[in-house]
Amino acid sequence: MSKNLQPVVLCLSGLDPSGGAGIQADIETLASLGCHCAPIITTLTVQDSCNVTELSCVDPAFITRQMAVIFADMKVSAIKIGLLGSTGVTQAIAAVLEKHPNIPVIIDPVLKASGGTELANQRVIESIRQHLLPKTSVITPNADEAQKLSPHPSNDDAHLAQYFHSQGCQYLLITGGDSPADASHSNVTNTLYCAGQPPLAHHWPRLAGSFHGSGCTLAAAVSAFIALGDAMPEAVYKAQQYTHGTLKNAQALGEGALIPIRVPAQ
Repeated sequence: MSKNLQPVVLCLSGLDPSGGAGIQADIETLASLGCHCAPIITTLTVQDSCNVTELSCVDPAFITRQMAVIFADMKVSAIKIGLLGSTGVTQAIAAVLEKHPNIPVIIDPVLKASGGTELANQRVIESIRQHLLPKTSVITPNADEAQKLSPHPSNDDAHLAQYFHSQGCQYLLITGGDSPADASHSNVTNTLYCAGQPPLAHHWPRLAGSFHGSGCTLAAAVSAFIALGDAMPEAVYKAQQYTHGTLKNAQALGEGALIPIRVPAQ
């Protein structure tokens, strides 16, 4: 057996039948970056490239058993969390994370579909705050998600960052580009916050169109680079660079948003 084993990233995400987002985005991203994805589905959805119309959560106890056998069988280098769907799923995952405090946790807080459907009610949001933020290495919300996750919304991102850090979340990456107010800007700015350090702003040329699965791709890429041994700031930068490339190559595979191409044709 090869000594150069691919690092294992445990991914807990929803199933998107269109393949643009969710667990397929995780698998494709991790495979293309040299990691092995151990995929656990948290929710089943009825969705396409336009919107989500239905969501059904997997039994939390079943997710717990899946996580247990993976941890018993494999060395997990990072854990990536996406769509949760219910408080039961959130708390079940948090209970398992409690037993593995030294593994980096990367969260993409999927609160709303790109088509507008709400995917997390206030109880789920509160459960994320209480049970997952204290265990999180980095969380990657867009500006709207960052506002919703804070009990004290603010237009000052630095103030929002203070809240996340106070809850135990080590790093906060607020992604730009989704706000209508930013649409006229030629660049998209993503800002990384770490307690006690100046924020790191990264600017990327704005691409035409809307994209389905960009947030999933970004968080999975951060997970990959962390699993491969990069420090957080470097992992976050390289993940943005990778994601920007997948968006440049995105294709209109459906009637809605463009789908990032994470595995180019040979």
